[in-house]
Amino acid sequence: MSNKTIATVIACLLLWAVAVSASVREADTVKIEIFSDRGSQFYTIPYKKYAAGKTQVTKRYLEARKGENYRVVVTNNTPHRIGAVIAVDGRNIISGKQSDLRHHESMYVLNAYERATYDGWRTNRNRVHRFYFTDPGDSYAVRTFSDASAMGVIAVTVFKEKPEPRRWLKKERSTGKPPAGAAPEALGEDRAGTGFGEGVHSPSVEVAFKPQRTPFKKILVKYEWRNRLCEMGLIRCVEDRNRLWDDEERYAPYPPDEHGRLYPE
Repeated sequence: MSNKTIATVIACLLLWAVAVSASVREADTVKIEIFSDRGSQFYTIPYKKYAAGKTQVTKRYLEARKGENYRVVVTNNTPHRIGAVIAVDGRNIISGKQSDLRHHESMYVLNAYERATYDGWRTNRNRVHRFYFTDPGDSYAVRTFSDASAMGVIAVTVFKEKPEPRRWLKKERSTGKPPAGAAPEALGEDRAGTGFGEGVHSPSVEVAFKPQRTPFKKILVKYEWRNRLCEMGLIRCVEDRNRLWDDEERYAPYPPDEHGRLYPE
């Protein structure tokens, strides 16, 4: 092999390494956070992180607090626009349709280095109804569509832009109840869902954006009540006991005999 050929191979390998490194960094520069109305971020537990083809996938658990409003905050730290398909309990938060997190669905668009908040189900151009943690039977997905197929999941897929424009929704920079559906009997009260809360002003405009077919980042957050996370062993839920205060009342035990056996009481 000639020196020129070796140099070419090395150059190609270096370019490939740079491309892979840039792809990993780019995937990490779109940040997804879940906040409560109190301003605090919800506690999350890392679960899995892997690559599915060209898509970087992150899965984590979140401790939900019943009745509390929440919002999804997306931060785009890349130098280009991105499109974000957001689904809660398996329903697209713009259209309400069942979501497969695909490029042809309704999505929000973020400019380069933009941070945006999404806090409800969009019912028209200027209004959303707030997200709040509730029982599955009270969730928007079950009450409206009798759909519990992806209950308890907040999902965000992020797409790069193609040159040809297409029109999607973008939130502007400004600071009635649905028909009831039959709740599946199999849903227990120990599971969590997202309700259709009060309506708030949330203006949006349409912008030209055509996403690539494959997302470069996907984030799945599975939210559960605290007792469920305890049962799954994902968080430590044993309360600290006071050695003196909480000790049960009982008689003094016999000491063991010379063979180490305990005397019966």
